[in-house]
Amino acid sequence: MSEQSFTAMAGPKATGEAPEIGVGMLGYAFMGKAHSNAYKKIPYMMYPPPAIPKLVAIAGRDAEAAQEAAKRYGYEKVYTDWRAMVADPAVQLFDNGGPNDAHAEPCIAAARAGKHLFCEKPLARNAEEAKAMLDAAQKAGVKHMVAHNYRFVPAIRQAYELIQSGALGRIYHFRAVYLQEWIMPHYNTGFIWRVDKERAGSGALGDLGSHIIDLGRFLVGEMVSVSGMTATFIPERPGPDGKMLPVEVDDAFVAAVEFDNGAIGTVESSRFCAGHKNYNVIEVNGEKGSIRWNLERLNELEVFWVGEEPKETQGFHTINVTESHHPFISNWWPQGHIIGWEHTFVHEITHLLDAIVNDHEVAPYGADFNDGYRNAVICDAILKSAASGKQLAIKY
Repeated sequence: MSEQSFTAMAGPKATGEAPEIGVGMLGYAFMGKAHSNAYKKIPYMMYPPPAIPKLVAIAGRDAEAAQEAAKRYGYEKVYTDWRAMVADPAVQLFDNGGPNDAHAEPCIAAARAGKHLFCEKPLARNAEEAKAMLDAAQKAGVKHMVAHNYRFVPAIRQAYELIQSGALGRIYHFRAVYLQEWIMPHYNTGFIWRVDKERAGSGALGDLGSHIIDLGRFLVGEMVSVSGMTATFIPERPGPDGKMLPVEVDDAFVAAVEFDNGAIGTVESSRFCAGHKNYNVIEVNGEKGSIRWNLERLNELEVFWVGEEPKETQGFHTINVTESHHPFISNWWPQGHIIGWEHTFVHEITHLLDAIVNDHEVAPYGADFNDGYRNAVICDAILKSAASGKQLAIKY
């Protein structure tokens, strides 16, 4: 979708008084901050906005921290019980930025209360939970989106458009890595929720791998089989009381994948890669060219077109995806003035608000709960394949 069509899409009910949509936010840490920042920017940057987000309430177990977050971001009310916030009639959109174990029950309750849903990734700890969330959202008839924000990077949307147009021809390969380093031994990271199987479901797989699995499905198509391998490098970490607790999630995984269009690929994530802070790199190879992208240089898209230049000068070219005709960019700055990671949430939430106001589907541009469920099925299959040593078919 071009930026022109995105703007037109958001326009029909936004040229007059844009309606308000009341937001109830569960969680106030990393994602609560990212989402709140986006809600505040949308009215004046994604102009005219499809709706005006109204920051109605924020919920968290720590009353003092929740009060501080409400003051910082501008939420009107504070709840220490998400159930009370879900029951608040002023909340129309339930935004779940909590840990993975707090995704299913609150989202299902919010759907039953008629609230639209925006949930952080991975959608759930496993496919069974994700399917229950999908079923609840569909039964309630509410809009539902999973926060796979990298779909809303201008360079990724440009890559999507190129692939969809047939410019790359037949797709042969998809390869992706998402590498970080923050739980390596020298960080002395304790037994936090992200390494707790009960709370997280999985480790690097759900935390990082779900992002690149989503990009593979978004750009190339459905995955039909996987063959996985996992590793846990530090088997115990100290809990809050100093007692050593077993780590039962993956510190790293790698998987070979097969797509329904005949393409093959690899996906790999690790939180043990020294020097890599947030290294999310994908490459798509087709018969007419290749595309490569690196999150740490998110405004750039590397492209190679077969046979367009003399052999002596052939190679990848770097395109700065900041022209006004590129996806989303006309809402921001003149060409060459780059945008950042936080802007992906502005684009993503604007898309959801438009789906709510103008009653269109979140998919295919956004990841809905069906995408989140399918992602969870693939993650589960990778873990099962790693345990069995066998290639497994993906079954929904």
